Amino acid sequence: MNCSPPEARGKVVVDAVHGDIHLTDCECRVVDTASFQRLRYIKQLGMAHFTYPNATHTRFAHSLGVLAIMKRVLAPERRKVSLTAEQEEDLRLAALLHDVGHYPYSHLMEKVDSVRLTEEFVEGAASAPRRVVPQPYPNHVDVGRLIVTEQEDFVEALGGRERAERVADLFSRRRAADQQLSKLISSSLDLDRLDYLLRDARGTGIPYGQIDLNYLLNSLRMSPSGLLGVVEKALPAAEHLLFARYFMHRTVYGHKTTMAFEEACRQLLRRVRELGRYELPSHGAAVEELVRSKGLGDFTDAYVDRVVHQASNDEDPVVAGLALAIRHRQPPKLLKEVLVLTEPDPQSTAGSIFKLNCRHRLAELARKHGLSLGQFLLCETKPLLLEDRPHRITADDARNLPLEEEDPLIKVFVGDADEPVSIVDVPYGILGKCADFVFRAFRLYFVPTPENRKNVARDIACDLALEVAGWHKSE
Repeated sequence: MNCSPPEARGKVVVDAVHGDIHLTDCECRVVDTASFQRLRYIKQLGMAHFTYPNATHTRFAHSLGVLAIMKRVLAPERRKVSLTAEQEEDLRLAALLHDVGHYPYSHLMEKVDSVRLTEEFVEGAASAPRRVVPQPYPNHVDVGRLIVTEQEDFVEALGGRERAERVADLFSRRRAADQQLSKLISSSLDLDRLDYLLRDARGTGIPYGQIDLNYLLNSLRMSPSGLLGVVEKALPAAEHLLFARYFMHRTVYGHKTTMAFEEACRQLLRRVRELGRYELPSHGAAVEELVRSKGLGDFTDAYVDRVVHQASNDEDPVVAGLALAIRHRQPPKLLKEVLVLTEPDPQSTAGSIFKLNCRHRLAELARKHGLSLGQFLLCETKPLLLEDRPHRITADDARNLPLEEEDPLIKVFVGDADEPVSIVDVPYGILGKCADFVFRAFRLYFVPTPENRKNVARDIACDLALEVAGWHKSE
């Protein structure tokens, strides 16, 4: 069933990044659902607005932006595969709906199960009583699939459950999806990435995300076996895309202040969940029940804001301290930062030494100053490479990857070759020289309790910073 007849007029949305975005009648019906409108109230960049005041753009705007890019990819002059009108519309809808399953503050709440409390890191899991979680929180892609296929407003707007399942299969990369079509949603040239770099650069005022979108889209090509890549002359634009992503992670996504607030919030949510307070979902099944229900519309940033507000008066001083830091925009005090750029799996780095010293010396430091271990936040960024897959992968390997495990390496058609090679294998490209280097940031923060805030907290933080200053060095 094609839910938008060819003569459908639709509407035009004016977007700050892509200009006019023309929506079909079906796309309008999807956008107008309460389930999609929820994305207006989820910030794209989590708590980055605490660092960059204008970074308040939403998953709603980003989703429309990915749709706009998909429309350009499918334009007759760029289309690389033969598609029916129904297949084209399925792809546009999958692009529009790819982020509909995001939790409040985007990835922040989704990661609660992976949070490790400082007591657990230093003293072992037994030191921090932990509830048995029968099922972890599902990832946002699985939540999105659940919303699209089970919220009645989406099913109706899409023209029935069969189409809802088909569209959800595309953005969730299920085996039931058409593999060739799914590559247009999630491939090495990820449309999601193309939009968020431009949009995040605009929202933060940081220029590093300004990629050459027009040239990349005009250079797309698909091989006979279904691999998507860019022609050889677009190699600089593709390399620029990867460096843009790298520097946006360094300056925006992993910023020390943003990271402090987000880690404080994750630790807060984990502790609150363990205590069974403030109606936070206790496990994954509770999340699934919530997103199936009429309460989905309230599952926005305000959901976490409510928990923070209530927890700021909690009887547990660590919980209250974390909540007050967020509520009053008083970031945890940075005691020590260790930045490391290495090849993968080095034997020892300043970061690993610092982490080891934190494990063995934080407890004594806390006792010396009469503090709780929970007042320390030890954070490390995920390994940051110029591309997500550090090792080489051949075109045959990429072609045979399971649908749900797409190859993130950008492909390049060198010369007249029918099949592309990974960008790291272009002999004169810069990626082959530095793609394996990994950047990581290790940071130790201090969060005052309500009793030792303001001047006392500053004095304590100064003393603590002096004592941990040499922890990145081996003795």
